[in-house]
Amino acid sequence: MQRLKALTWDHPRGYNALAAASRLPALAESGLSITWEKQPLEGFESHPIADLCSRYDLVVLDHPHVGEAVAGDCLLPLEDVFGADVITQLEKNSIGPSLASYRFAGAHWALPLDAATQVMACRSDLLEGTVPVTWEEVASLSASTGKVALSLAGPHAILSFLSIASAFGEPPAEADPDILVSAATGRAVYDLMVDLAGRSLSSVREKNPIGILGHMATHDDVILCPLIYGYVNYAAPERGQPIAFYNAPRRTVDGRPGSTLGGTGIGISRRCSVTPALKEHLLGLMDAEAQIRFIPGHEGQPSRRAAWHDAGVNARWGGFYGNTAETLEAAYVRPRHNGYIAFQTKASALLRRSFDEKADAEGVIEALQKLYAEHRIAGSER
Repeated sequence: MQRLKALTWDHPRGYNALAAASRLPALAESGLSITWEKQPLEGFESHPIADLCSRYDLVVLDHPHVGEAVAGDCLLPLEDVFGADVITQLEKNSIGPSLASYRFAGAHWALPLDAATQVMACRSDLLEGTVPVTWEEVASLSASTGKVALSLAGPHAILSFLSIASAFGEPPAEADPDILVSAATGRAVYDLMVDLAGRSLSSVREKNPIGILGHMATHDDVILCPLIYGYVNYAAPERGQPIAFYNAPRRTVDGRPGSTLGGTGIGISRRCSVTPALKEHLLGLMDAEAQIRFIPGHEGQPSRRAAWHDAGVNARWGGFYGNTAETLEAAYVRPRHNGYIAFQTKASALLRRSFDEKADAEGVIEALQKLYAEHRIAGSER
């Protein structure tokens, strides 16, 4: 019996389906045993990937870690494990950039188990009037109710900044990988965020997305969070009020829903001995039956496009998938160079301080660019 150690993150969306799949009789019959352990969301977002790969055979990771992983030579390229044809087919079936985000330095480094991006979360039962579509409408709702909250804890301040810049027509570091964002776009995004942050409720300021959504389900002081990573579990919660999810806000009604890709992938560490049974199990998690039936049936968020448009899946989860698929298809992919994670952490802290101090936009944007330059390592990202 081959026994593998695996690590995912501590939430039903990240754990339940993987654990259930590891208990299927067919896995043991194939001579394979996988034990899934959990780490907190904050560890998943920032823990050094090389350290995790030294201790686990399979690691669920976030795509911005791939540059760090390549630098540490700690993951196996998927092309070497499954072959290029298999990866090409997965690319065709995956929604938005959920697989492409794991491509770096000429190879893919994780299977897209789970797809997610920042979307709009709303307590529809508390909202008077229509759901906001544009950032102008979000700001108006914030001013009139005082019940619009931003997700700012951990890395989420800079992630929201990147998303709004994308909605405003300038996906960061895409036109020029050395420039995070232009001064004009940076000022517009910062001015909007500092305005919204000034009215964002203190009750959720220190909470991660899971905490904010849990709070929204059980309290009535937050009507709307305009950018937060979608968790299907809260669309039909076991306790509290259901939360409705919609596409991320746009600058104009017909514009791009600005959002920064999240989701998770399964990476195979170099310490892992890859067997035919393991390959069959991992690809089985990607097939249509697992993605449309098994994974949503165990509170997971599938990465296969067909699952996001499946009528049965949407009926079970309050239309979560159909209501937000457009945002996921258009999601912005963060830089993935070695050093990006450190930038993300420091940039978020800088923004939170700046919001509190109502610091001048010009100085904040200059400081963000300086941080970005300091943590960027030259080289191809694709």
